[in-house]
Amino acid sequence: KRFREPKHERRPWRIWFLDTSKQAIGMLFIHFANVYLSGLTEEDPCSLYLINFLLDATLGMLLIYIGIRAVSSIVEWQQWESLRFGEYG
Repeated sequence: KRFREPKHERRPWRIWFLDTSKQAIGMLFIHFANVYLSGLTEEDPCSLYLINFLLDATLGMLLIYIGIRAVSSIVEWQQWESLRFGEYG
């Protein structure tokens, strides 16, 4: 995927790894949550995975968006330069 970015806008390997590792950790968390929940219920694990995915893709993204906006506002208000999102130094 990194090589599909335009060459002049391509992120360095370190930043690309930091971005993609966050996605991998999130997917692992959802996977293990689904495995754990499927053992507690009599439901089909595939339907539980679909429900978990849909909740994560809708409500989860909304909560993340609200959280990032709130933290960004606080960072701007307090003028904490080192905590700005997307600024890796």
